[in-house]
Amino acid sequence: MQLEDYFDFLSPDDIRIKGQRSAPLRERIGIDNVLECYLNGYSPNEIAANFPGLSLEKIYATLTYYYHKRSEIDAYLLRLRRWKEEEYQKWYANPSPMALRIREIKAKREQELLDKYPEIDKK
Repeated sequence: MQLEDYFDFLSPDDIRIKGQRSAPLRERIGIDNVLECYLNGYSPNEIAANFPGLSLEKIYATLTYYYHKRSEIDAYLLRLRRWKEEEYQKWYANPSPMALRIREIKAKREQELLDKYPEIDKK
């Protein structure tokens, strides 16, 4: 078995771990999910705890793939972060009616707190 056999290369910017699906969305787990955890200080065992069903073997395969192709994968992660930020900015600029309603409720609650506890605003 070769290292690449652990992954599905769906596009240059979408590499998924074969056979793994995240519980809530039932989507395949991307190598970016594992690597973001790892690069933020999580151990392989902690990553496994955060992704039930993801074996340590596949986590270590992802880390090995990262270290074998570090500059390429760092560029991949950067492109993904930029894309996610662009998508977030689009969403934030054009929120759904539900998001607008949530923002209104949040602003109202914050104003109620400030009215009730004016000393909060002085800090």
